[in-house]
Amino acid sequence: MNLPNRITVLRILLIPVVIVLMMIHSSAAQWAAAVVFVVAALTDLIDGKIARSRNLVTDFGKFLDPIADKLLVLGAMTMLVEQGKLAGWIVIVFLAREFVISAFRMIAASSGTVIAAGKLGKIKTLLQSFAVPMLMLLKPTGGASPLFGAFGVALSDVFTWAAMLMAVVSCVDYIMKNREIMKGWKM
Repeated sequence: MNLPNRITVLRILLIPVVIVLMMIHSSAAQWAAAVVFVVAALTDLIDGKIARSRNLVTDFGKFLDPIADKLLVLGAMTMLVEQGKLAGWIVIVFLAREFVISAFRMIAASSGTVIAAGKLGKIKTLLQSFAVPMLMLLKPTGGASPLFGAFGVALSDVFTWAAMLMAVVSCVDYIMKNREIMKGWKM
């Protein structure tokens, strides 16, 4: 297993750490969860950069990397729902987007076409990577005071809404740019 793939596996191994820390209802645990989440999110940048720069891109990495990303973000978002910091329907929007994109990619792959991640999807991922730790740290739970008051709560909400909007926009863009894949579908 090459270095980029090991880094991707590390990201997957950090997911339960984030989730367990989020299950602990203390400020220290929330901070630790946010730090581990950010470290895990940064590994996505690192593994991709190493893979491309050293010509270490593998089918295993192409398969595992997006799964690791989705598990990290959606796992943390699910815990945010449990903590009362995020509405469940918002997670459903993100989840639906991932299912639509994954279905498109599977159908394309079955005909030998590989669809690369788009720029808008990368922006969505970046916004999610900011929104999740902001929600962890800036939205209070259990009667605690918000870290930066109403401004912190509003800021985390802005990033969450921006990420959700970009999820919808990037999904529509993805479908429109790849609609020729649907032409061969039998209905």
